[in-house]
Amino acid sequence: MTNPFLFDLVIKNGIVVTAADQVACDIGVKNGVVVCLGKDLPYTSDCEVIDAEGGFVTPGGVDSHVHIGQSASGAKSADNWTTGTRGAISGGTTTVIAFAVQAKGEQVMPAIEAYYELSKDKTYTDYSFHAIISDPTEDVVKTEIPKMIDFGVTSVKIYMTYPLLKLNDRQVLDILCAARRTGVTTMVHAENADIIDWMTENLIQRGMVEPWHHGTSRPPLVETEATNRAICLSEVVDAPMLIVHVSSREATAHIRKAQTQGLPIYSETCPHYALLTAEKMQAPGFEGAKCVCAPPLRSDPKEREVIWEGLANGTFTVFSSDHAPTNYYDAQGKQLGLKDPVKNPRGHFKHIPNGLPGVCTRTPLLWSEGVLKGRISPQKFVELNSTNAAKLYGLYPKKGTIAPGSDADFIIWRSQSARKPVTIKQTDLHHGADYTPYEGMEILDWPKTVILRGKVSYDGETNTVLNQVGDGQYLKRGFSTLPGPRGHSAAWINGFNPHE
Repeated sequence: MTNPFLFDLVIKNGIVVTAADQVACDIGVKNGVVVCLGKDLPYTSDCEVIDAEGGFVTPGGVDSHVHIGQSASGAKSADNWTTGTRGAISGGTTTVIAFAVQAKGEQVMPAIEAYYELSKDKTYTDYSFHAIISDPTEDVVKTEIPKMIDFGVTSVKIYMTYPLLKLNDRQVLDILCAARRTGVTTMVHAENADIIDWMTENLIQRGMVEPWHHGTSRPPLVETEATNRAICLSEVVDAPMLIVHVSSREATAHIRKAQTQGLPIYSETCPHYALLTAEKMQAPGFEGAKCVCAPPLRSDPKEREVIWEGLANGTFTVFSSDHAPTNYYDAQGKQLGLKDPVKNPRGHFKHIPNGLPGVCTRTPLLWSEGVLKGRISPQKFVELNSTNAAKLYGLYPKKGTIAPGSDADFIIWRSQSARKPVTIKQTDLHHGADYTPYEGMEILDWPKTVILRGKVSYDGETNTVLNQVGDGQYLKRGFSTLPGPRGHSAAWINGFNPHE
């Protein structure tokens, strides 16, 4: 009989944390998979043994909202699949889900296949894709979505803003119906395009074009209205929905209200909304361009308190980086906002590419500012950082937990006695961007060790990425295991079932 204790790797003396539990035990790994949790696991002389020294051991991070190698409207991404996933693994993220973009007038599958070719054999982490649908024709809805599912892509993202991407309400309903029918998860970028366009035109006429006026053009009401409208559209067809990168108090309140009514509404927020304010866009000179993103950073510090409250009480399902980097010192990056430096010496917000780098820092920020400062529990950290994303996007329990049969993806943190403050510096980060919006911020810990499928991939003591390009694997995903459509007669508006 085969010896069940012939492990490749044993992690000893750790406090293992999942979304549900916390227990001091060892972890036994064989062929990159967790096979046993127990006390004082035996091991052979050829087994690798890692002493967690009393530190917490959490599942590898699942960052379900990253933009890698995507260039649009003249702007060039600061990261390709190699640099982006190298940054991810160095911050404790072992799985990323990025976006393949359908261009208007084109099919979805060619975009997914082309994006796969860009990523194949070029990653440090495991990875998968969402599909951004910008043109939901009848053929796309009826033919392309099933093909996408066969490829392992079981989520779509749609936009309510941006001229090249936005859908009208009828098109949103078409996508939601198709997603409900096929089991696909729908992600929604909720901002009111018409208000943004009207505000932008009026600001430009008045010469109010400095970087911080990006925020002026997108007040919280822009997000609030679109969030409420998206929820209403979801309710019409009883379709689950995740609202991405939520930043404001009012939008959060609409989501919470929908959830308490039993609607299948999920939501995501990001580190920059929990930790930064619009003051960052008022940095000297053109420096404020570094923190231009959409939705924008909010002015009222109390908005951050609402974000933390939503993270703690379950309003927010996932905590993602929305990593969307362009370099600051690049004519195809943030410098696009300086097209006319004589007329607009502090730049023009309309021309600044949206997005911040954050794939390296997402997990350490949530651990330090959430768990170690007492805002959330270690179990809630795991839920937000790993488990819920894995469940929502069809990766659980392969990813997102520590249990027999799960991939051996781990973060080992330092024990309280060994913990030491870390100052975030661009020079220490492994991404491709040339800045971080968290420069100079002191946090309480950084991952000590990161393990991908049983292989030590990052050493936090020396800040060294140890695995190789190509070690990451493409993940063919299943369907969400979080609650789906309500599916009963009370779910239908005026008794009308659009799916019959």
